[in-house]
Amino acid sequence: MKLESYVTGRWQAGEGEGVTVHNAVSGEPVCQVSSEGVDFAAVVRHGREVGGPALRAMTFHERAAALKAMAKHLMAKKEDFYALSAKTGATRADGWVDIEGGIGTVFTYASLVTREMPNDVVMVEGSMERLSKEGTFVGRHILTSKPGVSVHINAFNFPCWGMLEKIAPSLAAGVPVIVKPATPGAFLTEAVVREMIAGGFFPEGAIQLICGSVGDLLDQLDEQDVVTFTGSANTGRKLRAHPNIVANSIPFTMEADSLNCAILGQSVQAEDPEFDLFIKEVVREMSVKAGQKCTAIRRVIVPRDRLGAVADALKARLDKIVVGDPEAEGVRMGPLVGRDQAADVRANVERLAEECEIIHGGGTDFALTGTDNASGAFFPATLLRCDDPKQKRLVHEVEAFGPVSTVMPYDSLEDAVAIARLGKGSLVGSLFTHDDAEAREVILGTAPWHGRMLVLNRDCAGESTGHGSPLAPLVHGGPGRAGGGEELGGLRAVKHYMQRTAVQGSPTSLMAITSEYHPGARAYSDAVHPFKKHFEDLRIGETLITHRRTVTEADIVNFGCLSGDHFYAHFDEIAAKDSFFGKRVAHGYFVISAAAGMFVEPSPGPVIANYGLENLRFVEPVAPGDTIRAKLTVKNKIKKARRGEEKPNGVVVWAIEVTNQDEQPVAVYDIMTLVERRED
Repeated sequence: MKLESYVTGRWQAGEGEGVTVHNAVSGEPVCQVSSEGVDFAAVVRHGREVGGPALRAMTFHERAAALKAMAKHLMAKKEDFYALSAKTGATRADGWVDIEGGIGTVFTYASLVTREMPNDVVMVEGSMERLSKEGTFVGRHILTSKPGVSVHINAFNFPCWGMLEKIAPSLAAGVPVIVKPATPGAFLTEAVVREMIAGGFFPEGAIQLICGSVGDLLDQLDEQDVVTFTGSANTGRKLRAHPNIVANSIPFTMEADSLNCAILGQSVQAEDPEFDLFIKEVVREMSVKAGQKCTAIRRVIVPRDRLGAVADALKARLDKIVVGDPEAEGVRMGPLVGRDQAADVRANVERLAEECEIIHGGGTDFALTGTDNASGAFFPATLLRCDDPKQKRLVHEVEAFGPVSTVMPYDSLEDAVAIARLGKGSLVGSLFTHDDAEAREVILGTAPWHGRMLVLNRDCAGESTGHGSPLAPLVHGGPGRAGGGEELGGLRAVKHYMQRTAVQGSPTSLMAITSEYHPGARAYSDAVHPFKKHFEDLRIGETLITHRRTVTEADIVNFGCLSGDHFYAHFDEIAAKDSFFGKRVAHGYFVISAAAGMFVEPSPGPVIANYGLENLRFVEPVAPGDTIRAKLTVKNKIKKARRGEEKPNGVVVWAIEVTNQDEQPVAVYDIMTLVERRED
């Protein structure tokens, strides 16, 4: 069987014989992979000219809805993916991380975008910057979709998750994707993409797939395109130095395999829960995906006087791991992805053995369940020991990308930090301790060399996702050897595919550009109270200025009795004179309550409910005898998708400014209301 690429709106088999991919367990041929004959210039044009405009015409919320629908469809097909995943050597547990973990990431981004981004095609970031004395010249940052494509070059170890973690934020940002999976697992990626295309969740051209070499693809890119890469540091450096990428300053995000560490705290004794957690986590990271993870623990850093105990505990636990056919009962670790990978791991173990001692595994004679090693892709869980890590070089430079770790001692916390830094940049490091002072010292010392740090102890172990699990809300990446890039990280990942632009002009111009009210912009009003209008009838900038109200002594006393707030500044005349205010003042919450009483229209209407209050600031004190009034302005509108039998509605954000008799602001804030829409 020859895999097909999905390019320029059709499935296309590559020409020539291509590369044969073998079943990692049996060694039998699975497919041939070739991209020969693909017109890469046409692929990029198709993404830019067909997929891009259609995708950018969708709002963020519409893209999020498409992601959610796609994720539901993929989840319904997961058993088909599990069957293919086994051919890559993955156990069911390995496949769960890759398949359901990847689909779960798509669900997460669908929810995140709906919750935190506007139902629009442009996103406003940060607050308005006042650039002139009178406020007629202001600035604001906006984020817009790049009118290019994103090229995702993925590693072999996670054919599903590696693709899905990248395409979810890219599609949410409105940028079409060109996916290039690593050849050994491309047949699984292709199966997932077939379901994406068949479902029609996104416009044609939004998703393309290249199975095989990228040819001259990188030569076709320009300054509006983005490249992401996951894989070896050496390959990543070569791609990042591609002449066209350098010449056009094309954003290049690299996530490279790194020599991640796990540190056992100096305070942890063999009988402590953290010791057992440490042993379990190291062994898990060695065995999940047969150690073929960019986040796997490669350096096990422990107090010198516990080196022997740790090594013995690791060996005892590694002895219990059943290796063999992932579909055989009881098997916990399968083969590496292929014969070539197994040969590469063995060669690197031999290099490490020049400076380290192999204390477990490493040989060619080991037990297998349900199969033999005819494919040559199986490799035993292997543990090495390095007694002088600060004087050795290879253990901090050579990575055996399989079930291989090296245990090494430290003499002080400062020493442990220094050893961790020798990895020259890692995706993730873990510290196992119940001593918070120890945790602070180690984390602050190692954080600049790591993209993510995990402190694991008895308090969080029950719910922790573990050392090697990147999570969508948090950054996945790292400095130095790890590539210097970032993936995931919540909205940070979506913004990676967008251009941040500082826009300067009048408040009215910026209001028109951003669909958000800016103080000082032209206001609109009519005879109808804004709370009597449906969602679609309200205009950005529509304003209501209320009647006035003089704050009295009775107001303060009554509010204090109602709320129970008898703070001295409200009730003690003598103490208040010596206070920051210099006099008695009204409660801040009375001021905003009184403002609500002035701007709320009490009769039934399209306003369904108060949805929340944000950005509250009390600017000036209000004393008895001061007169206040409120200004209510439509700041923003967010159309919501209808759920079930509820009335169609949207969120209206209102900018509130409460002023005193001198027209000075005394309180500013935003409120959000659910407002009924006429149409669905």
